[in-house]
This record gives sequence, structure tokens and C-alpha cells, in this order.
Amino acid sequence: MKILIVDDEKNILDIVDAYLAAQNFQVFRTVTGKEALQKAETIQPDLIVLDLMLPDLSGLDVCKKIRESSLVPIIMLTAKTSEKDVLTGLNLGADDYIRKPFSPKELVARIHTVLRRFKREPVEEKYSFENGSLEIIPARKQVFKFGKEVDLTPTEYELLFILASHPKQLFSREQLLDAIKGFSFDGVDRIIDTHIKNLRQKIETDTRNPQFILTAYGTGYRFGGDQ
Repeated sequence: MKILIVDDEKNILDIVDAYLAAQNFQVFRTVTGKEALQKAETIQPDLIVLDLMLPDLSGLDVCKKIRESSLVPIIMLTAKTSEKDVLTGLNLGADDYIRKPFSPKELVARIHTVLRRFKREPVEEKYSFENGSLEIIPARKQVFKFGKEVDLTPTEYELLFILASHPKQLFSREQLLDAIKGFSFDGVDRIIDTHIKNLRQKIETDTRNPQFILTAYGTGYRFGGDQ
């Protein structure tokens, strides 16, 4: 499961990251509110740990913005102790809160509790493009081309789902890599381009004139199919 941690204190990020990684969570981290909003949309985390005090947007502003389009569980970290601040966060849509300083073990326990509370049976949702020539069923992570299932690797599926769930939106190679891997390493362009090439060979009728995975030269990729 993917956990997004938002806090401008590096020592807190390091400690929480280590504890969550030990629990086999995939951890993403950021120090600003604006980047948190971008990552929340891109990686679609299963839960967000959100500090109230950030250098740009406040945690309350971030929570309010996320709640406009997502029901992802949010646990707020707060150094503020007044009941008013806590209630404001909960009223904006936070699901739980924990006060600083806190025990990392307690935070991990809270995360497990909130995730259990929000666990739901997957909805049989289907994305269909170009009159059904390409279909994606997220609950089963299945992809069909003209009704025949396409055998994608996990990385290829994640790339396709990220792009297809945000039609027409431009993603840089760095954003795509961060969304599927959660960290940066050398060879970004080559790695993403290789995955895209393999994905096109599986879902495009004509790889020289792709219909679904479109290239924005010098920038990145976008999804071009009509839903």
C-alpha cells in the first residue's frame, strides 16, 4: 500500500519512512503543500500523513483541496494543542490526528486502524476508450484490447492506469517514474521510454501512429484515447 508523508522536518520524515518501510508500505514523501497536492493526484496514495505546519500551504488548506476530489484517508500531525485546531482539521475531512511529539509506533498503529476502517470491497469499475477498443478494469488490474486480455507487466499496467485515469493530462518522465517507483535514479528518460515502447507494442494498433499513449516531444507523455 502507498503512504504519502507530508512534513517539512527531515528527521520526522526519516523516522516515519523507516517505520513504515519496515511494515512493507511503499512510502512517498514531500515537504511542501503544493508538492503534496501534486503527488496525491499522481500516485493516488492509500493514506496521507499530513503535517499542519508547512512552509507554503497549511495542512488545513491541503486537506480541504484534497477533499474536493478524493476520499483518501488523512491522518494529521499537529504541534498545535487547541481543541479548535483539531476540530477544524476533522471538519475539513481529516480522519484522525496525532499530536507532536509522537511515538512512531503509535502512528503506525493509527495508520493500520484507519486503513482497516476504510477497507472496502473493490468496485467493478471499467474504463472504456474508443468504443471499447481498449478497456481497463482497475479492481482486477486487467486490460483488454478489442475484447482480448493484454498481458502487461505491473509497471506497464501502472503507467497505463496513471495516464488513462487522467486523459489529456501531460506527465513528465520524472513524474511517471516517481509515481511508479517512488524514488529517482539515473537513466530516467531511458527507463520510462523503454516501458512506454513496450506498452505501445501491446495496446496500440499502429505503434508509429499511436492512438492512446501520445508523446509530447521534449516533455513527456499524455493519454489520447476518448472515453
